[in-house]
Amino acid sequence: MTTSSESTRKGLTKIATNRLQKEFMEWQTNPPAGFKHRVSDNLQRWTIEVKGAPGTLYANETYQLQVEFPEHYPMEAPQVIFQHPAPLHPHVYSNGHICLDVLYGSWSPAMRLSSICLSILSMLSSSSVKQKPKDNDHYLKNCKNGRSPKETRWRYHDDKA
Repeated sequence: MTTSSESTRKGLTKIATNRLQKEFMEWQTNPPAGFKHRVSDNLQRWTIEVKGAPGTLYANETYQLQVEFPEHYPMEAPQVIFQHPAPLHPHVYSNGHICLDVLYGSWSPAMRLSSICLSILSMLSSSSVKQKPKDNDHYLKNCKNGRSPKETRWRYHDDKA
């Protein structure tokens, strides 16, 4: 796994590199249940496989998360989106953006990628319906040219997920 700035858009700070190397080692030895890290040579961009929890609407389904760590991680939250096809869920937009507070305003440097993944699995597991967000089409119209979900001013419509 390389950590040089040549393999990333913006180089990681030393703190970010050390933290990510530690988290990488933890994922290799003890990943959260239902998740698998697809190893690449880019420490700043990870692909995580998510398996739906048994007994839920998403049981036996597999999705891919793309995680991009900013240069000042963990002081700044990573960008986490579902790759296509994203699950049908009231908090997951068709473009893969996820409306989940721990990815934005509720982020804390004490959090790790494993805690984000468990929050996402919990969000999926708690859903009683498979449907797009009510404002999906409006959001997609306003989210053009690859805009980051971190640039969105999220409004959380419920606290059930």
